Amino acid sequence: QVQLVESGGGLVQPGGSLRLSCAASESIFSAYSMAWYRQASGKERELVAAITTFGGTIYDPSVKGRFTISRDNAKNTVFLQMNSLRSEDTAVYYCNVQNLAYRIPWGQGTQVTVSS
Repeated sequence: QVQLVESGGGLVQPGGSLRLSCAASESIFSAYSMAWYRQASGKERELVAAITTFGGTIYDPSVKGRFTISRDNAKNTVFLQMNSLRSEDTAVYYCNVQNLAYRIPWGQGTQVTVSS
């Protein structure tokens, strides 16, 4: 069964940093571009960053220059390094494949709260 397990969230002050991790089943990790999404309270889920199997990346303009997505293919893990965090980055963060048409089940997500 395909599984996605996110971790690394927490409470951080504005300007701080967090590193999120997502462990994925090998069955999806090796074949697909992976992505991080986030959903703030009362808002729709949005794509934050994505990375292809070969390491190509894209970012939402709101996080470009502050967030870095990476992947460790040997460990079936994708990371999101988040620097210079802002209050508007507060959300539940999820990982999944970039192409949601594959309908991979969502994990539980990890809460990121940016507040002083």
